Amino acid sequence: MRMLWLFLLFTSLFFLAPFRRVEARQPAKARPTPIGSTVKNCAQRIPVVFERESFAAPVASNGGIREAIDDKYKTRYQQWKTEFLSTDIGRAQWEMYAHHPRLMLTITIAAGNPQGAATGKYKWDESGELIAATIILGSQVDRGYPSSVYYPVMNALEPFEAKQLIGGSVLAATKIAHEFGHVMKIAGTPESLYHLQAQLVPIYNKIFLSNGYNVHDPRLVELAKQMGGNPVEIWEDREYWGEANAMLFLRDRVAKEKFHCRLFGKIKQAVEEYAKDYEERFAEIAKAQGALYPCYWR
Repeated sequence: MRMLWLFLLFTSLFFLAPFRRVEARQPAKARPTPIGSTVKNCAQRIPVVFERESFAAPVASNGGIREAIDDKYKTRYQQWKTEFLSTDIGRAQWEMYAHHPRLMLTITIAAGNPQGAATGKYKWDESGELIAATIILGSQVDRGYPSSVYYPVMNALEPFEAKQLIGGSVLAATKIAHEFGHVMKIAGTPESLYHLQAQLVPIYNKIFLSNGYNVHDPRLVELAKQMGGNPVEIWEDREYWGEANAMLFLRDRVAKEKFHCRLFGKIKQAVEEYAKDYEERFAEIAKAQGALYPCYWR
């Protein structure tokens, strides 16, 4: 019961706090969620956030990448950024935001959540286009592996660092890619839906706590329909979009490494165990890189 309360509190804070990654899909039919197991899994979550330094100077005053990095963090930040930019996908995504004419992406580092990260401070213009977002990287984001439950890609790196096949900068860059995935997803999320979720999630949780934890309560079914899913579904969809972008980065980063099949096999195992409904999302990335597809599916 204590875990249940913690999860509901967390989801409420997630939608109300200024720095929380929120990702929503378009309304779809609600599918039953095993709340008990999900509560346990969410309790193991380690948030992640990142930062970057301008790969190229913004070409417009209203958009681009603004790096607000304290001097004491600049050396390590540059190492993380260099690792991210060592791949084609990293350079392409960096360029996209560095030269964005309207969206200002601010990146900074904070010590409060050293091995984690957060993205927030979203703003939209009158036409509904996202024009501002902030990514906060933990000061030690190159350490700490989140659970495989919602982070099958980042978690899969742990044994390879233990064997000194990769370094902490690869983990940091993978987390950066994860956060870029969130920003890209939010850019395609209507502002009205984002705010609607922030308004309705606490209401959903209050009813859930008072109705005997019955997710089939007609009131909850209707709220989930309006939000595009119940709080757990919204949560997992958001995280798996971030992980899909992290997988794109690793697809480029380790394609020529001897251990790439073992790494992607580990990712596949975690996806099958914890993210079966999202398996195709990850499989499509493996298909796009022909050499990885046999590794991922064998």
